[in-house]
Amino acid sequence: MCISCSCVNTSLLLLLPLSPPSLLPPPFLPPRVLPLPPSSSSSSSFLLHFVFPPPLLPLSSSSLSLSVQGYIPSYLEKDEPCVVCGDKATGYHYRCITCEGCKGFFRRTIQKNLHPAYSCKYDGCCIIDKITRNQCQLCRFRKCIAVGMAMDLVLDDSKRVAKRRLIEENREKRKKDEIVKTLQTRPEPDSSEWELIRHVTEAHRHTNAQGSHWKQKRKFLPEDIGQSPGAPTPVGDKVDLEAFSEFTKIITPAITRVVDFAKKLPMFSELPCEDQIILLKGCCMEIMSLRAAVRYDPESETLTLSGEMAVKREQLKNGGLGVVSDAIFDLGKSLAQFNLDDSEVALLQAVLLMSSDRSGLTSVDKIEKCQETYLLAFEHYINHRKHNIPHFWPKLLMKVTDLRMIGACHASRFLHMKVECPNELFPPLFLEVFEDQEV
Repeated sequence: MCISCSCVNTSLLLLLPLSPPSLLPPPFLPPRVLPLPPSSSSSSSFLLHFVFPPPLLPLSSSSLSLSVQGYIPSYLEKDEPCVVCGDKATGYHYRCITCEGCKGFFRRTIQKNLHPAYSCKYDGCCIIDKITRNQCQLCRFRKCIAVGMAMDLVLDDSKRVAKRRLIEENREKRKKDEIVKTLQTRPEPDSSEWELIRHVTEAHRHTNAQGSHWKQKRKFLPEDIGQSPGAPTPVGDKVDLEAFSEFTKIITPAITRVVDFAKKLPMFSELPCEDQIILLKGCCMEIMSLRAAVRYDPESETLTLSGEMAVKREQLKNGGLGVVSDAIFDLGKSLAQFNLDDSEVALLQAVLLMSSDRSGLTSVDKIEKCQETYLLAFEHYINHRKHNIPHFWPKLLMKVTDLRMIGACHASRFLHMKVECPNELFPPLFLEVFEDQEV
């Protein structure tokens, strides 16, 4: 298989397997009261018949028409008039067909108890129409009552608050019901996807140091190591060589485990050896960062590296990673709420591994199809798990972007480490994987 390629002569290869109406008012129309429905004894049944006033378009220079556009309920006849003023009605308000103006006038009058102060200069004999309705408040209010508008249907402040609260509660309930319905209709893995998930999960478990027992087996890096760089710099870039030395002791087995994980994925071993090398070099830091991030402990505020070394943020930062340390710790804090299981971590690693945008790949289409296969099985597995976090799947996919950024930042950081640290502190495999990466 691919191991025989003579074009690639690296020790990393040895780790691979062989294989919008007119402004003129209409004539006054006699009031008409809509007959009450059988359920009129209950005022609450009318609370849902409020509508918003239609928007008015500005007057044009060519005509004196005003276009009224907006929602008109289907139970209204075309151009049906308001029973109070004769203007165009917009709906059933307080038990009568009225326009928005009379609806609002009646509501404000009742809510603010204004009617005792109303008076009429013409002994209550005013004709109320679209033109005169604003000239006499008393006659307008009396007509509202005469045509049947119900004072008891106007809500006071407390009732309005209660109504809004009820509407909001109902809205939230509908949202939750929709989410449940959507989750119930989302596809789950089929038999072939379950088999793929099983393979990937086993590959992760066999190459993940300490497995689920990492908390019991971890050792904390002594606090005096890597807590303060030797000499302060403008950006805090001084590398603590003692901490760096400790980290390099575990880097080779950590890289080897990433390679072993990839070797156990059937789709990976079918790729040309050159592409395998490129994919491994591209994803190695991303997968190691993911494995460390899922082992973030909020109690001790540490990450456990390679399943054995628990380090604090400043230790990892001063030990060579710099700002990359912040990104990994922030990722760990974020992933803690996701409660990922082994299969989800494994599938996330497989998606990172099969990234077809790595520079230099030859089997781009094949690798892209492999990643799509993992992504589809991954999405179906997420549907099966039924997480309580809204939009769990897209949020989790955003972590792929975060990990890719960590990998890119580390490539740049590696150049700084090469300047700051003696060559003898760099293990050969560490150099081989990261030295020639694009920045």
